[in-house]
Amino acid sequence: MADSSVSFLLDKLSSLLQEEVNLQRGVREDVQHIKYELERHKAILRMADAMEDKDPELKAWVKRVRDVAHDMEDAIDEFNLRLVEQHGQGNNSSVHRFTFGLKTMKARHRIASDMQSIKTKVNVISQGRPDLSGIGSGSSQRLRLDSQGDALLLEEADLGCDSNIWNGGLGKTTLAKQIYDDPNVKKRFRIHAWINVSQSFKLQELLKDLVQQLHNVIGKPAPEAVGQMKSDELKDMIKNLLQRSRYLIVLDDVWLVRVWDSVKLALPNNNRGSRVMLTTRKKDIALYSCAELGKDFNLEFLPEEEAWYLFCKKTFQGNSCPPHLEEVCRKILKMCGGLPLAVVAIGGALATRGRANIEEWQMVCRSFGSEIEGNDKLEDMKKVLSLSFNELPYYLKSCLLYLSIFPEFHAIEHMRLIRLWIAEGFVNGEDGKTREEVADSYLKELLDRSLLQVVAKTSDGRMKTCRMHDLLREIVNLKAKDQNFATIARDQDIIWPDKVRRLSIINTLQNVQQNRASFQLRSLLMFALSDSLDHFSIRSLCSTGYKLIRVLDLQDAPLEVFPAEIVSLYLLKYLSLKNTKVKSIPGTIKKLQQLETLDLKHSSVTVLPVEIVELQRLRHLLVYRYEIESYAYFHSRHGFKVAAPIGMMQSLQKLCFIEADQALMVELGKLTQLRRLGIRKMRQQEGAALCSSIEKMINLRSLSITAIEDNEIIDIHNIFSPPRYLQQLYLSGRLDNFPHWISALKNLVRVFLKWSRLREDPLLHLQDLPNLRHLEFLQVYVGEALTFKAKGFPSLKVLGLDDLDELKSMTVEEGAMPGLKKLIIQRCGSLKQVPLGIEHLTKLKSIEFFDMPEELIATLHPSGGEEYKRVQHVPAVYSSYWRDGGWDVYSLETLADRETDLSGGTPMRSLEICTMWKV
Repeated sequence: MADSSVSFLLDKLSSLLQEEVNLQRGVREDVQHIKYELERHKAILRMADAMEDKDPELKAWVKRVRDVAHDMEDAIDEFNLRLVEQHGQGNNSSVHRFTFGLKTMKARHRIASDMQSIKTKVNVISQGRPDLSGIGSGSSQRLRLDSQGDALLLEEADLGCDSNIWNGGLGKTTLAKQIYDDPNVKKRFRIHAWINVSQSFKLQELLKDLVQQLHNVIGKPAPEAVGQMKSDELKDMIKNLLQRSRYLIVLDDVWLVRVWDSVKLALPNNNRGSRVMLTTRKKDIALYSCAELGKDFNLEFLPEEEAWYLFCKKTFQGNSCPPHLEEVCRKILKMCGGLPLAVVAIGGALATRGRANIEEWQMVCRSFGSEIEGNDKLEDMKKVLSLSFNELPYYLKSCLLYLSIFPEFHAIEHMRLIRLWIAEGFVNGEDGKTREEVADSYLKELLDRSLLQVVAKTSDGRMKTCRMHDLLREIVNLKAKDQNFATIARDQDIIWPDKVRRLSIINTLQNVQQNRASFQLRSLLMFALSDSLDHFSIRSLCSTGYKLIRVLDLQDAPLEVFPAEIVSLYLLKYLSLKNTKVKSIPGTIKKLQQLETLDLKHSSVTVLPVEIVELQRLRHLLVYRYEIESYAYFHSRHGFKVAAPIGMMQSLQKLCFIEADQALMVELGKLTQLRRLGIRKMRQQEGAALCSSIEKMINLRSLSITAIEDNEIIDIHNIFSPPRYLQQLYLSGRLDNFPHWISALKNLVRVFLKWSRLREDPLLHLQDLPNLRHLEFLQVYVGEALTFKAKGFPSLKVLGLDDLDELKSMTVEEGAMPGLKKLIIQRCGSLKQVPLGIEHLTKLKSIEFFDMPEELIATLHPSGGEEYKRVQHVPAVYSSYWRDGGWDVYSLETLADRETDLSGGTPMRSLEICTMWKV
């Protein structure tokens, strides 16, 4: 890890030497000398990760190198800060050198002194450099894997059973998740919830989480009073919610018997076939809970040949092991002890190695040492995972360690993580790629190595959130703590390091304010704070050492006012006030000249100051909130307005969602780096200027346009050279006719149209798009029939139709939408029968009908004859019926227990439909 610190520092030193900075005589030579000496140490540092735990002297030397790298980084950052404070312009000032020199003399004197002190330390370190010449480092040629990693660490076929071993990493959570997500299971248990426990669980928070999940499933908002309820009240509420339904509740990673004792009273035995699942690595908990639950399922270590199959699958991408590597690979595999997580982890590390040089593979085997022969398989697995970490290139080590900052079980947003990595300086530039694209490739590489898991994906297959496996997290946390990478301040007491560089505050500020550590903060993140931040002050947390902050993430914090001291953080690159109650941003924000990300999503900000355009390095300007508008996916977005020439911000990649005016439409043409653009309140007369600007946005991937009113025409037809890489298109407004240019966008994966009110069939223009995966219409078509032609929509997975008042029939020809998995039809009052040809949709997993005519609902019952037969092949069908009042949900079993269904007619015992009624 010292390798990472030094590598990042060397990049900074190179920049310092290249910049037009009037350093004092001799300082440049000192910087060059330090850079040269640190470069000499890089090779030994890359070997040290795997060896320092076995050699105390080496470990101490590595720590000294890491400390001097941090000192050097501090000196450079403090120098840059003083340039801004003393001169006001920073390193890029174009004023006369003499004037510049006078105003920044103190800064230059200080860095000269710092460089002399650091040079002395570096020379001492160089003299004590350990001799590892007897151990070759070998070639470290690594191939970058571009394919998306598996969503889970293991597949169902990789898991074993029928043993009495309970270590972490066996795949307990993986197997439980596969069962929980199975469509047949979801069909059987309409009411379901997944609860992540933890070693430091709080009963009240656990119960609140369960209450919220149950209300989400049944379609009711949770009562506001839940936040103030006591545990007994929450248990009563849960019991009442579950009493009449067949339910499935999963408690994942239970560490204490009292967890089960605390929760079980809220889970009624209602004799309806309900199920409760627990996963635990502690056998006593399993046996205790199973005495009441009835069954236990014990996972075993993999037999040798099954482990070999899994190893080859991961290491050689499903191919057989090359004969010349088999012997050494068998030895490596034996060290994994049959633990699935260890097999997958080491396989992921080895997959990037060249196969020609057997010496590299033998080095991996030798690096374990004789200590691996012990019988504690958990410790063995930790060594394997540690090796997987040590084998990472330096740029991935810091990226992985950074995940320790987030609370356990926290689902980390894909783009949030990428922007944080960039702000921290972890992402190297690559020719032809943005830093965001490079960071995304880092994330995919960690997935391919099975070091991260995908938690959720978007409907078009992109990763939405991710997390680390729980046991891998333990190892990463230990390394982060040992190397003083980050300090995690929870509500319990912690041992503070001498210096704090990255600080993650979880739950409360109290322990932070009471500590006596020295701060040299680069990053400050807060999670799940219970304290009020009405008078928030960074200075109150750390009296010194906070002005070097690059990352300030206050997402979800109880904050109502923009903290004034933020504008004095001149080196700040990332600022998030997402999901706070902040209402306004001061014009003094222009002082943050290094700022690259400003995230104000779901805040109360609706207007930005004109000074915002002076932030020339801003890449992501995110200011919007949304309200759910329909039962399925559509929602209304609220953006912001700014009376300034937005075209000055030429570094912008993401601009969402800005309110339109004529001048803005012209200015947008200057933003040629834009990847995502969202426009609100557009008028018809602004269309021509917008079309001209869009043609200049050659890098655009996502475009969202919303008219000022639902009957306002959006005139966007005159685009003759549309952005060829456009993947997502959202149009909300009247269309005189379907825009011809959309049919040429072969990379489109999502299309959402709203208020179009077209008289021509829009399907004709969309059906040949090869990559379209998600399509939704809301008030889009005023015709009476829609026909999905054979071979049309070859990649479509999700189709939503909403509020098509005139639609009387829908036909699916054989061969159309061959991969469709989900069909949503709602508020189509004239559609009184299920789509003709729906039986051709053989991949369909669910249909959802909301607020549909009673005649259509009736056809879904067994008495519906041919209409019913068309939907029998669908594993899970949801339908709804509208009446006055609130939501109520009846599971299949509840309906089957009745003599007839709720609308009269035949019993529903054989119908595979869960009917959602509004009664």
